[in-house]
Amino acid sequence: MAPQDNDVQLRAYPRPVVTPPSGKNSGSNSDLTYGYPVKTAISANKDLSHDQDAQYLARMGKQQVLKRNFGLLSMIGLACTIMSTWEGILVIFAIGLNNGGQAGLIYGFLLNWAGIMATFVVMGELASMIPTAGGQYHWVHVLAPKSYRNILSYVTGWLTCIGWMASVAAAGMFCSTLIQALIIQNKADFVPAGYQVTLIFWGTIMFSVFVNTCVNAALPKIEGMVLFIHIIGFFAILIPLVYLGPKGNTKEIFTTFVNAGNWPTKGLSFMVGLAGNAVAFVGADGAVHMSEEIKNPRVNVPRAMVFGIFINGLMAMGILIAVLYTAGDLTAASESAVGLVGYPFIYIFTTATNSVTGASIMAALLPVTTFFSTTGAVAAASRQLWAFARDRGVPFWRTIGKINPSTKVPLAAIAVVSITPCLLSLINIGSSAALNAILSLVLAGLFSSYEIAAALLLYHRCKGNVAPPNDDPSDISNPLEKLTWGPWRLKGVLGVANNIFACIYLVVITFFSFFPATSVVVPATMNWSSLLFGSVVIFSLLYYQFSARHYYVGPVVEI
Repeated sequence: MAPQDNDVQLRAYPRPVVTPPSGKNSGSNSDLTYGYPVKTAISANKDLSHDQDAQYLARMGKQQVLKRNFGLLSMIGLACTIMSTWEGILVIFAIGLNNGGQAGLIYGFLLNWAGIMATFVVMGELASMIPTAGGQYHWVHVLAPKSYRNILSYVTGWLTCIGWMASVAAAGMFCSTLIQALIIQNKADFVPAGYQVTLIFWGTIMFSVFVNTCVNAALPKIEGMVLFIHIIGFFAILIPLVYLGPKGNTKEIFTTFVNAGNWPTKGLSFMVGLAGNAVAFVGADGAVHMSEEIKNPRVNVPRAMVFGIFINGLMAMGILIAVLYTAGDLTAASESAVGLVGYPFIYIFTTATNSVTGASIMAALLPVTTFFSTTGAVAAASRQLWAFARDRGVPFWRTIGKINPSTKVPLAAIAVVSITPCLLSLINIGSSAALNAILSLVLAGLFSSYEIAAALLLYHRCKGNVAPPNDDPSDISNPLEKLTWGPWRLKGVLGVANNIFACIYLVVITFFSFFPATSVVVPATMNWSSLLFGSVVIFSLLYYQFSARHYYVGPVVEI
Protein backbone atom coordinates (compact mmCIF):
# COMPACT_ATOMS: atom_id res chain seq x y z
CA MET A 1 0.00 0.00 0.00
CA ALA A 2 1.38 3.41 -0.96
CA PRO A 3 2.36 5.61 1.96
CA GLN A 4 0.35 8.72 2.69
CA ASP A 5 1.88 12.23 2.70
CA ASN A 6 2.07 12.29 6.48
CA ASP A 7 3.61 8.83 6.94
CA VAL A 8 7.13 8.36 8.28
CA GLN A 9 9.35 6.41 5.91
CA LEU A 10 11.82 4.30 7.90
CA ARG A 11 14.97 2.75 6.58
CA ALA A 12 17.48 0.52 8.28
CA TYR A 13 21.06 1.72 8.60
CA PRO A 14 23.93 0.18 10.52
CA ARG A 15 24.28 2.09 13.76
CA PRO A 16 27.11 2.15 16.26
CA VAL A 17 26.38 0.81 19.71
CA VAL A 18 26.43 3.84 22.01
CA THR A 19 25.79 3.60 25.72
CA PRO A 20 24.14 6.81 26.90
CA PRO A 21 25.62 8.26 30.06
CA SER A 22 23.64 8.69 33.19
CA GLY A 23 23.14 12.10 34.73
CA LYS A 24 21.17 15.28 34.41
CA ASN A 25 22.05 16.04 30.82
CA SER A 26 22.19 12.53 29.49
CA GLY A 27 18.56 11.98 28.54
CA SER A 28 17.15 8.57 27.79
CA ASN A 29 17.29 6.20 24.87
CA SER A 30 13.81 7.32 23.86
CA ASP A 31 14.74 10.93 23.14
CA LEU A 32 17.88 10.36 21.09
CA THR A 33 18.27 8.45 17.87
CA TYR A 34 21.82 7.12 17.83
CA GLY A 35 23.70 6.80 14.57
CA TYR A 36 23.55 9.02 11.49
CA PRO A 37 21.27 9.06 9.61
CA VAL A 38 18.53 6.60 10.64
CA LYS A 39 15.32 8.06 9.23
CA THR A 40 13.89 9.80 6.30
CA ALA A 41 10.59 11.52 6.86
CA ILE A 42 7.99 13.90 5.65
CA SER A 43 6.62 14.30 9.16
CA ALA A 44 5.69 12.10 12.04
CA ASN A 45 2.73 14.11 13.19
CA LYS A 46 1.84 16.70 10.58
CA ASP A 47 0.86 16.92 6.94
CA LEU A 48 3.58 18.99 5.29
CA SER A 49 2.63 18.25 1.71
CA HIS A 50 1.95 21.93 1.06
CA ASP A 51 5.03 23.26 2.90
CA GLN A 52 8.09 22.39 0.84
CA ASP A 53 10.53 24.11 3.23
CA ALA A 54 9.32 22.18 6.28
CA GLN A 55 9.15 19.05 4.14
CA TYR A 56 12.79 19.33 3.12
CA LEU A 57 13.79 20.07 6.71
CA ALA A 58 11.89 16.97 7.84
CA ARG A 59 13.73 14.90 5.26
CA MET A 60 16.92 15.89 7.08
CA GLY A 61 15.37 14.75 10.36
CA LYS A 62 14.56 18.16 11.81
CA GLN A 63 11.21 19.52 12.96
CA GLN A 64 9.95 22.92 11.85
CA VAL A 65 9.64 24.75 15.17
CA LEU A 66 10.60 28.30 14.18
CA LYS A 67 8.40 30.61 12.14
CA ARG A 68 9.53 31.39 8.59
CA ASN A 69 9.03 35.15 8.80
CA PHE A 70 11.92 36.18 6.57
CA GLY A 71 11.89 36.66 2.81
CA LEU A 72 14.83 37.37 0.50
CA LEU A 73 14.82 41.17 0.96
CA SER A 74 14.60 41.07 4.76
CA MET A 75 17.36 38.44 4.86
CA ILE A 76 19.58 40.60 2.64
CA GLY A 77 18.84 43.37 5.14
CA LEU A 78 19.92 41.11 8.01
CA ALA A 79 23.14 40.08 6.23
CA CYS A 80 23.98 43.67 5.25
CA THR A 81 23.31 45.12 8.68
CA ILE A 82 25.21 42.41 10.58
CA MET A 83 28.22 43.03 8.34
CA SER A 84 27.73 46.84 8.18
CA THR A 85 30.78 46.90 5.92
CA TRP A 86 30.97 50.59 5.00
CA GLU A 87 30.45 51.46 8.65
CA GLY A 88 32.99 48.81 9.64
CA ILE A 89 35.64 50.12 7.24
CA LEU A 90 35.39 53.49 9.02
CA VAL A 91 35.40 51.96 12.48
CA ILE A 92 38.55 49.89 11.84
CA PHE A 93 40.14 52.55 9.62
CA ALA A 94 42.99 53.09 12.09
CA ILE A 95 44.01 49.40 12.00
CA GLY A 96 44.68 49.37 8.26
CA LEU A 97 46.11 52.88 8.32
CA ASN A 98 48.82 51.88 10.81
CA ASN A 99 49.57 48.57 9.10
CA GLY A 100 49.40 49.15 5.38
CA GLY A 101 48.73 52.86 4.98
CA GLN A 102 46.53 54.39 2.31
CA ALA A 103 47.56 52.00 -0.45
CA GLY A 104 47.40 49.05 1.93
CA LEU A 105 43.83 49.94 2.85
CA ILE A 106 42.73 49.98 -0.79
CA TYR A 107 44.49 46.85 -2.01
CA GLY A 108 43.77 45.01 1.24
CA PHE A 109 40.09 45.85 0.94
CA LEU A 110 39.93 44.52 -2.63
CA LEU A 111 41.69 41.32 -1.59
CA ASN A 112 39.36 40.86 1.38
CA TRP A 113 36.30 41.54 -0.77
CA ALA A 114 37.41 38.89 -3.29
CA GLY A 115 38.30 36.39 -0.55
CA ILE A 116 35.05 36.87 1.34
CA MET A 117 33.01 36.59 -1.86
CA ALA A 118 34.77 33.32 -2.75
CA THR A 119 34.25 32.03 0.80
CA PHE A 120 30.54 32.75 0.84
CA VAL A 121 29.97 31.31 -2.59
CA VAL A 122 31.25 28.08 -0.99
CA MET A 123 29.15 28.65 2.14
CA GLY A 124 26.18 29.30 -0.16
CA GLU A 125 26.73 25.98 -1.91
CA LEU A 126 26.74 24.19 1.44
CA ALA A 127 23.67 26.09 2.66
CA SER A 128 21.86 25.13 -0.54
CA MET A 129 22.67 21.48 0.13
CA ILE A 130 21.91 21.48 3.88
CA PRO A 131 19.80 24.50 4.92
CA THR A 132 19.69 24.17 8.71
CA ALA A 133 20.36 26.65 11.52
CA GLY A 134 23.39 24.62 12.62
CA GLY A 135 25.40 25.61 9.59
CA GLN A 136 29.09 24.76 9.77
CA TYR A 137 29.07 21.97 12.35
CA HIS A 138 26.17 20.25 10.53
CA TRP A 139 27.95 20.47 7.18
CA VAL A 140 31.21 19.18 8.68
CA HIS A 141 29.44 16.17 10.17
CA VAL A 142 28.00 15.28 6.78
CA LEU A 143 31.26 15.86 4.86
CA ALA A 144 33.89 14.49 7.26
CA PRO A 145 35.18 10.87 7.26
CA LYS A 146 33.08 8.64 9.52
CA SER A 147 35.87 8.04 12.02
CA TYR A 148 36.43 11.77 12.58
CA ARG A 149 33.04 13.31 11.87
CA ASN A 150 31.87 13.55 15.48
CA ILE A 151 34.98 15.23 16.89
CA LEU A 152 35.43 17.54 13.87
CA SER A 153 31.78 18.53 13.95
CA TYR A 154 31.92 19.11 17.70
CA VAL A 155 34.99 21.37 17.59
CA THR A 156 33.54 23.24 14.58
CA GLY A 157 30.36 23.87 16.53
CA TRP A 158 32.31 25.35 19.43
CA LEU A 159 34.42 27.52 17.12
CA THR A 160 31.26 28.85 15.51
CA CYS A 161 29.67 29.51 18.89
CA ILE A 162 32.62 31.49 20.23
CA GLY A 163 33.02 33.31 16.92
CA TRP A 164 29.39 34.46 16.96
CA MET A 165 29.43 35.44 20.62
CA ALA A 166 32.56 37.50 19.90
CA SER A 167 30.69 39.02 16.92
CA VAL A 168 27.94 40.17 19.27
CA ALA A 169 30.63 41.63 21.54
CA ALA A 170 32.41 43.35 18.63
CA ALA A 171 29.25 44.95 17.23
CA GLY A 172 28.17 46.13 20.68
CA MET A 173 31.67 47.43 21.41
CA PHE A 174 31.71 49.38 18.15
CA CYS A 175 28.37 50.97 19.03
CA SER A 176 29.43 51.93 22.56
CA THR A 177 32.92 53.22 21.65
CA LEU A 178 31.44 55.29 18.84
CA ILE A 179 29.02 56.91 21.29
CA GLN A 180 31.95 57.67 23.60
CA ALA A 181 33.93 59.15 20.69
CA LEU A 182 31.00 61.43 19.78
CA ILE A 183 30.90 62.69 23.36
CA ILE A 184 34.64 63.39 23.19
CA GLN A 185 34.09 65.23 19.92
CA ASN A 186 31.48 67.54 21.41
CA LYS A 187 32.66 67.94 25.02
CA ALA A 188 36.26 69.07 25.32
CA ASP A 189 36.54 68.42 29.07
CA PHE A 190 35.15 64.89 28.88
CA VAL A 191 37.52 62.26 30.32
CA PRO A 192 37.01 58.87 28.60
CA ALA A 193 37.22 55.72 30.71
CA GLY A 194 36.83 52.03 30.04
CA TYR A 195 33.90 51.57 32.42
CA GLN A 196 31.85 54.07 30.39
CA VAL A 197 32.16 51.90 27.29
CA THR A 198 31.22 48.82 29.28
CA LEU A 199 28.07 50.44 30.69
CA ILE A 200 26.96 51.70 27.27
CA PHE A 201 27.71 48.23 25.91
CA TRP A 202 25.42 46.62 28.48
CA GLY A 203 22.64 49.01 27.52
CA THR A 204 23.12 48.13 23.83
CA ILE A 205 22.94 44.42 24.58
CA MET A 206 19.86 44.80 26.78
CA PHE A 207 17.98 46.66 24.06
CA SER A 208 19.06 44.07 21.47
CA VAL A 209 17.67 41.34 23.73
CA PHE A 210 14.40 43.26 23.97
CA VAL A 211 14.10 43.42 20.17
CA ASN A 212 14.92 39.72 19.82
CA THR A 213 12.41 38.58 22.44
CA CYS A 214 9.55 41.02 22.76
CA VAL A 215 9.24 42.22 19.16
CA ASN A 216 10.86 39.28 17.39
CA ALA A 217 7.91 38.89 14.99
CA ALA A 218 8.70 42.36 13.63
CA LEU A 219 12.43 41.60 13.16
CA PRO A 220 12.13 41.02 9.37
CA LYS A 221 10.43 44.42 8.94
CA ILE A 222 13.00 46.04 11.21
CA GLU A 223 15.83 44.58 9.13
CA GLY A 224 14.19 45.88 5.95
CA MET A 225 13.97 49.34 7.53
CA VAL A 226 17.59 49.20 8.68
CA LEU A 227 18.70 48.19 5.17
CA PHE A 228 17.10 51.41 3.96
CA ILE A 229 18.93 53.42 6.67
CA HIS A 230 22.15 51.57 5.81
CA ILE A 231 21.94 52.65 2.15
CA ILE A 232 20.63 56.18 2.75
CA GLY A 233 23.24 56.72 5.47
CA PHE A 234 25.96 55.82 2.98
CA PHE A 235 24.93 58.63 0.65
CA ALA A 236 24.35 61.01 3.57
CA ILE A 237 28.04 60.69 4.42
CA LEU A 238 29.54 60.23 0.96
CA ILE A 239 27.98 63.29 -0.72
CA PRO A 240 28.98 66.01 1.80
CA LEU A 241 32.38 64.38 2.28
CA VAL A 242 33.21 64.43 -1.43
CA TYR A 243 31.64 67.83 -2.07
CA LEU A 244 33.09 69.72 0.90
CA GLY A 245 36.35 67.92 1.66
CA PRO A 246 39.85 68.61 0.31
CA LYS A 247 41.12 66.65 -2.67
CA GLY A 248 44.06 64.30 -2.18
CA ASN A 249 46.86 63.23 -4.49
CA THR A 250 45.97 60.10 -6.47
CA LYS A 251 49.53 58.83 -6.79
CA GLU A 252 50.19 59.25 -3.09
CA ILE A 253 46.95 57.51 -2.12
CA PHE A 254 47.54 54.47 -4.32
CA THR A 255 51.29 54.08 -3.69
CA THR A 256 51.87 55.00 -0.02
CA PHE A 257 52.39 52.00 2.26
CA VAL A 258 52.93 52.47 6.00
CA ASN A 259 54.56 50.23 8.61
CA ALA A 260 53.64 51.99 11.86
CA GLY A 261 53.64 48.64 13.67
CA ASN A 262 57.44 48.43 13.17
CA TRP A 263 57.30 45.01 11.57
CA PRO A 264 60.44 43.72 9.79
CA THR A 265 58.92 44.42 6.36
CA LYS A 266 56.07 46.44 4.89
CA GLY A 267 54.72 43.21 3.41
CA LEU A 268 54.29 41.69 6.87
CA SER A 269 52.72 44.92 8.10
CA PHE A 270 50.29 44.79 5.17
CA MET A 271 49.25 41.23 6.09
CA VAL A 272 48.59 42.23 9.71
CA GLY A 273 46.41 45.10 8.51
CA LEU A 274 44.71 42.84 5.99
CA ALA A 275 43.49 40.50 8.73
CA GLY A 276 42.22 43.41 10.82
CA ASN A 277 40.24 44.86 7.92
CA ALA A 278 38.60 41.49 7.20
CA VAL A 279 36.40 42.18 10.25
CA ALA A 280 34.39 44.61 8.10
CA PHE A 281 32.93 41.62 6.23
CA VAL A 282 32.19 39.39 9.23
CA GLY A 283 28.59 38.27 9.71
CA ALA A 284 27.35 37.23 6.28
CA ASP A 285 26.74 33.69 7.54
CA GLY A 286 24.09 35.08 9.87
CA ALA A 287 21.71 34.19 7.03
CA VAL A 288 22.82 30.55 7.34
CA HIS A 289 21.83 30.37 11.00
CA MET A 290 18.43 31.87 10.15
CA SER A 291 17.83 29.16 7.50
CA GLU A 292 14.89 27.70 9.39
CA GLU A 293 13.19 31.12 9.49
CA ILE A 294 13.37 32.07 5.80
CA LYS A 295 11.22 30.92 2.92
CA ASN A 296 12.94 28.82 0.23
CA PRO A 297 16.27 28.74 2.13
CA ARG A 298 18.06 26.54 -0.41
CA VAL A 299 18.05 29.49 -2.82
CA ASN A 300 17.41 32.56 -0.70
CA VAL A 301 20.12 31.99 1.90
CA PRO A 302 22.96 31.85 -0.70
CA ARG A 303 21.47 34.80 -2.55
CA ALA A 304 21.17 36.86 0.63
CA MET A 305 24.83 36.25 1.52
CA VAL A 306 26.25 36.93 -1.94
CA PHE A 307 24.01 39.94 -2.66
CA GLY A 308 24.79 41.32 0.80
CA ILE A 309 28.55 41.03 0.27
CA PHE A 310 28.29 42.60 -3.20
CA ILE A 311 26.16 45.55 -2.03
CA ASN A 312 28.20 46.15 1.11
CA GLY A 313 31.48 45.84 -0.79
CA LEU A 314 30.47 48.48 -3.33
CA MET A 315 29.43 50.94 -0.63
CA ALA A 316 32.49 50.28 1.53
CA MET A 317 34.82 50.80 -1.43
CA GLY A 318 33.12 54.13 -2.17
CA ILE A 319 33.44 55.31 1.44
CA LEU A 320 37.06 54.18 1.69
CA ILE A 321 38.13 56.03 -1.45
CA ALA A 322 36.18 59.14 -0.41
CA VAL A 323 37.77 59.23 3.06
CA LEU A 324 41.28 58.71 1.71
CA TYR A 325 40.87 61.47 -0.88
CA THR A 326 39.47 63.96 1.66
CA ALA A 327 41.59 62.92 4.66
CA GLY A 328 44.02 65.83 4.58
CA ASP A 329 46.62 65.43 7.33
CA LEU A 330 46.36 61.80 8.44
CA THR A 331 48.89 62.30 11.23
CA ALA A 332 46.75 65.05 12.72
CA ALA A 333 43.69 62.82 12.40
CA SER A 334 45.43 59.96 14.24
CA GLU A 335 46.67 62.26 17.01
CA SER A 336 43.35 64.07 17.51
CA ALA A 337 41.19 63.40 20.58
CA VAL A 338 38.90 61.09 18.62
CA GLY A 339 41.87 59.57 16.78
CA LEU A 340 43.44 58.53 20.07
CA VAL A 341 40.35 56.43 20.90
CA GLY A 342 40.54 54.76 17.47
CA TYR A 343 38.24 56.90 15.30
CA PRO A 344 40.29 59.33 13.18
CA PHE A 345 37.50 59.35 10.59
CA ILE A 346 35.45 61.68 12.85
CA TYR A 347 38.30 64.23 12.68
CA ILE A 348 38.36 63.80 8.89
CA PHE A 349 34.61 64.52 8.78
CA THR A 350 35.20 67.63 10.91
CA THR A 351 37.93 69.04 8.66
CA ALA A 352 35.93 68.21 5.52
CA THR A 353 32.75 69.96 6.69
CA ASN A 354 34.51 72.59 8.83
CA SER A 355 31.80 71.93 11.40
CA VAL A 356 31.85 69.90 14.60
CA THR A 357 28.06 69.69 14.52
CA GLY A 358 27.94 68.57 10.90
CA ALA A 359 30.63 65.97 11.46
CA SER A 360 28.82 64.72 14.57
CA ILE A 361 25.55 64.32 12.67
CA MET A 362 27.33 62.36 9.95
CA ALA A 363 29.18 60.16 12.45
CA ALA A 364 26.02 59.62 14.54
CA LEU A 365 24.65 57.39 11.78
CA LEU A 366 27.22 54.76 12.68
CA PRO A 367 26.05 54.00 16.25
CA VAL A 368 22.53 53.56 14.84
CA THR A 369 23.53 51.00 12.24
CA THR A 370 26.01 49.23 14.53
CA PHE A 371 23.28 48.94 17.17
CA PHE A 372 21.09 47.07 14.69
CA SER A 373 24.14 45.07 13.66
CA THR A 374 24.31 43.98 17.32
CA THR A 375 20.61 43.09 17.24
CA GLY A 376 21.05 40.96 14.12
CA ALA A 377 24.16 39.32 15.57
CA VAL A 378 22.22 38.34 18.71
CA ALA A 379 19.55 36.75 16.50
CA ALA A 380 22.02 34.76 14.40
CA ALA A 381 24.24 33.77 17.34
CA SER A 382 21.29 32.54 19.38
CA ARG A 383 19.97 30.38 16.52
CA GLN A 384 23.38 28.83 15.99
CA LEU A 385 23.78 28.07 19.71
CA TRP A 386 20.20 26.77 19.91
CA ALA A 387 20.81 24.44 16.95
CA PHE A 388 24.02 23.12 18.53
CA ALA A 389 22.23 22.58 21.84
CA ARG A 390 19.39 20.83 20.00
CA ASP A 391 22.02 18.34 18.87
CA ARG A 392 23.49 18.02 22.40
CA GLY A 393 26.66 19.94 21.61
CA VAL A 394 26.90 22.16 24.70
CA PRO A 395 26.47 21.76 28.47
CA PHE A 396 22.90 22.30 29.68
CA TRP A 397 21.66 21.46 26.18
CA ARG A 398 18.20 20.57 27.48
CA THR A 399 17.60 24.16 28.59
CA ILE A 400 19.50 26.01 25.86
CA GLY A 401 17.90 23.87 23.14
CA LYS A 402 14.32 24.84 24.03
CA ILE A 403 12.05 27.12 22.02
CA ASN A 404 9.70 29.29 24.06
CA PRO A 405 6.16 28.24 23.03
CA SER A 406 4.71 31.75 23.20
CA THR A 407 7.48 33.80 21.56
CA LYS A 408 8.74 31.01 19.25
CA VAL A 409 12.35 32.04 19.94
CA PRO A 410 15.16 30.29 21.89
CA LEU A 411 15.11 32.47 25.01
CA ALA A 412 17.81 30.55 26.88
CA ALA A 413 20.15 30.71 23.88
CA ILE A 414 19.52 34.46 23.56
CA ALA A 415 20.40 34.82 27.25
CA VAL A 416 23.69 32.93 26.81
CA VAL A 417 24.83 34.86 23.72
CA SER A 418 24.01 38.12 25.51
CA ILE A 419 25.49 37.43 28.94
CA THR A 420 28.77 36.04 27.58
CA PRO A 421 29.66 39.23 25.61
CA CYS A 422 28.71 41.29 28.67
CA LEU A 423 31.29 39.33 30.64
CA LEU A 424 33.86 39.80 27.86
CA SER A 425 33.24 43.56 27.95
CA LEU A 426 34.54 43.67 31.53
CA ILE A 427 38.03 43.25 30.06
CA ASN A 428 37.63 46.73 28.60
CA ILE A 429 37.61 48.28 32.10
CA GLY A 430 41.18 47.22 32.78
CA SER A 431 42.67 46.94 29.29
CA SER A 432 42.43 49.07 26.16
CA ALA A 433 43.43 45.99 24.14
CA ALA A 434 40.04 44.34 24.72
CA LEU A 435 38.51 45.43 21.41
CA ASN A 436 41.42 44.14 19.33
CA ALA A 437 41.29 40.80 21.15
CA ILE A 438 37.55 40.49 20.52
CA LEU A 439 37.94 41.38 16.82
CA SER A 440 40.67 38.79 16.43
CA LEU A 441 38.56 36.17 18.21
CA VAL A 442 35.73 36.83 15.73
CA LEU A 443 38.05 36.12 12.81
CA ALA A 444 39.73 33.11 14.41
CA GLY A 445 36.49 31.45 15.48
CA LEU A 446 34.36 32.01 12.40
CA PHE A 447 37.06 31.78 9.73
CA SER A 448 38.44 28.51 11.11
CA SER A 449 34.92 27.03 11.04
CA TYR A 450 34.53 28.19 7.42
CA GLU A 451 37.90 26.67 6.59
CA ILE A 452 37.06 23.21 7.92
CA ALA A 453 33.77 23.08 5.99
CA ALA A 454 35.27 24.55 2.78
CA ALA A 455 38.24 22.15 2.83
CA LEU A 456 35.97 19.11 3.23
CA LEU A 457 33.72 20.27 0.39
CA LEU A 458 36.78 20.79 -1.82
CA TYR A 459 37.87 17.22 -1.16
CA HIS A 460 34.47 15.80 -2.12
CA ARG A 461 34.03 17.95 -5.23
CA CYS A 462 37.53 17.00 -6.46
CA LYS A 463 36.72 13.32 -5.88
CA GLY A 464 33.39 13.67 -7.69
CA ASN A 465 31.44 12.55 -4.63
CA VAL A 466 28.66 15.13 -4.93
CA ALA A 467 25.69 14.11 -7.10
CA PRO A 468 23.77 16.51 -9.36
CA PRO A 469 20.74 18.28 -7.87
CA ASN A 470 17.59 16.23 -7.36
CA ASP A 471 14.48 18.39 -7.13
CA ASP A 472 11.92 15.66 -7.68
CA PRO A 473 8.97 16.71 -5.44
CA SER A 474 7.92 13.07 -5.01
CA ASP A 475 11.31 12.11 -3.54
CA ILE A 476 11.06 11.67 0.23
CA SER A 477 14.54 10.25 0.80
CA ASN A 478 16.93 11.84 3.25
CA PRO A 479 19.15 14.27 1.25
CA LEU A 480 22.00 13.44 3.64
CA GLU A 481 22.15 9.79 2.61
CA LYS A 482 24.15 10.82 -0.43
CA LEU A 483 25.89 14.13 -1.00
CA THR A 484 23.79 16.05 -3.50
CA TRP A 485 24.22 19.59 -4.80
CA GLY A 486 21.49 22.05 -3.99
CA PRO A 487 19.90 24.30 -6.61
CA TRP A 488 22.54 27.01 -5.99
CA ARG A 489 26.17 26.24 -6.89
CA LEU A 490 29.19 27.18 -8.98
CA LYS A 491 29.77 24.42 -11.52
CA GLY A 492 32.84 22.71 -12.91
CA VAL A 493 36.40 23.97 -12.86
CA LEU A 494 35.28 27.45 -11.82
CA GLY A 495 33.72 26.00 -8.67
CA VAL A 496 36.90 24.08 -7.83
CA ALA A 497 39.10 27.14 -8.42
CA ASN A 498 36.84 29.30 -6.27
CA ASN A 499 36.86 26.67 -3.50
CA ILE A 500 40.69 26.50 -3.56
CA PHE A 501 41.02 30.30 -3.40
CA ALA A 502 38.57 30.45 -0.50
CA CYS A 503 40.53 27.84 1.47
CA ILE A 504 43.85 29.66 0.94
CA TYR A 505 42.34 33.00 1.89
CA LEU A 506 40.79 31.61 5.08
CA VAL A 507 44.05 30.02 6.23
CA VAL A 508 45.97 33.27 5.67
CA ILE A 509 43.45 35.48 7.49
CA THR A 510 43.08 33.06 10.40
CA PHE A 511 46.86 32.88 10.82
CA PHE A 512 47.38 36.65 10.84
CA SER A 513 44.35 37.27 13.05
CA PHE A 514 46.49 36.22 16.02
CA PHE A 515 49.13 38.89 15.36
CA PRO A 516 49.25 41.99 17.59
CA ALA A 517 49.01 45.46 16.03
CA THR A 518 52.69 46.20 16.73
CA SER A 519 55.86 44.12 16.80
CA VAL A 520 56.74 45.44 20.26
CA VAL A 521 54.47 43.42 22.52
CA VAL A 522 53.61 44.42 26.07
CA PRO A 523 50.47 43.42 28.01
CA ALA A 524 48.61 46.49 26.72
CA THR A 525 49.35 45.64 23.05
CA MET A 526 49.19 41.85 23.31
CA ASN A 527 46.61 40.11 21.13
CA TRP A 528 44.90 37.97 23.76
CA SER A 529 42.68 36.23 21.20
CA SER A 530 45.19 33.39 20.90
CA LEU A 531 44.69 32.63 24.62
CA LEU A 532 40.89 32.83 24.34
CA PHE A 533 40.82 30.77 21.14
CA GLY A 534 43.17 28.12 22.51
CA SER A 535 41.16 27.89 25.72
CA VAL A 536 37.94 27.26 23.79
CA VAL A 537 39.54 24.57 21.62
CA ILE A 538 41.12 22.82 24.61
CA PHE A 539 37.90 22.99 26.62
CA SER A 540 35.84 21.59 23.73
CA LEU A 541 38.29 18.71 23.25
CA LEU A 542 38.38 17.88 26.96
CA TYR A 543 34.62 18.16 27.34
CA TYR A 544 34.14 15.94 24.31
CA GLN A 545 36.60 13.34 25.57
CA PHE A 546 35.22 13.08 29.10
CA SER A 547 31.54 13.72 28.52
CA ALA A 548 30.09 14.71 25.16
CA ARG A 549 31.47 11.77 23.16
CA HIS A 550 29.05 9.52 25.02
CA TYR A 551 26.00 11.29 23.63
CA TYR A 552 27.06 13.72 20.88
CA VAL A 553 26.60 11.90 17.58
CA GLY A 554 26.16 14.90 15.33
CA PRO A 555 22.79 16.24 14.18
CA VAL A 556 20.06 14.35 16.04
CA VAL A 557 17.27 12.86 13.93
CA GLU A 558 14.15 14.26 15.58
CA ILE A 559 11.43 12.78 13.38
